[in-house]
Amino acid sequence: MTVRQVLRQVQRRQLSVAAAAEQLKDLPFADLAYAKVDHHRALRRGFPEVILGQGKTVGQVVAIARRLLKAGQRLVITRASPAMFARLRREAPRLRYDAAARIIATASPRPASPRSMAVAVVTAGTSDVPVAAEAEAILRIMGHRVVTLYDVGVAGIHRLLPHLPILRRARAIIVVAGMEGALASVVSGLVAQPVIAVPTSVGYGAAFRGLAPLLTMLNSCSPGVAVVNVDNGFGAGYFASLISRRR
Repeated sequence: MTVRQVLRQVQRRQLSVAAAAEQLKDLPFADLAYAKVDHHRALRRGFPEVILGQGKTVGQVVAIARRLLKAGQRLVITRASPAMFARLRREAPRLRYDAAARIIATASPRPASPRSMAVAVVTAGTSDVPVAAEAEAILRIMGHRVVTLYDVGVAGIHRLLPHLPILRRARAIIVVAGMEGALASVVSGLVAQPVIAVPTSVGYGAAFRGLAPLLTMLNSCSPGVAVVNVDNGFGAGYFASLISRRR
């Protein structure tokens, strides 16, 4: 159960104080030695802790996920492998795996309203789509409507221009680009919306696995561009969600 559910049950006298204390004993976190599972994050941030699967063993991810599910938290695992999903779905059949985004998550409680303003996710090239897919999946999990514009980079900027009305209606825009990373500045110069720039590790040798587009985006001469780390689709999606909720 969540903290709010426990408090409501105490208020309605459906749960004793002693039983509530037992339910809450793992707050604010559960200590697994190799991980401190944050049960308090949903209260502080409005969304539960998200597990980064990369660098963890399948056993570690499963143990952390069990703790979050037991506490009544929604489960989201980024950079997740099929092996992690195979283990977890035995215990939680409602989990879903987005292979393109590499995300395991419980189903969203309700879909975003088709009338709500969308967050736009734009890529310079097709090679940037896997990072964009991570951002898109996070936004949908967090309850936002998403529109995507793929392969509209500066090598053929005429492909972007017909879609300006869509971008100008968006609440925020995520621009995902590798190579030289110029697309974020171009988009920001054409719209009033905040732009979250995501450099990718796509590109030839001098792109330095994303360092070149990262520096381009950080040096953008168009105000209104915020930059996340290389290949960080999760961070971009989360940040765009925070912007969208407050506008």
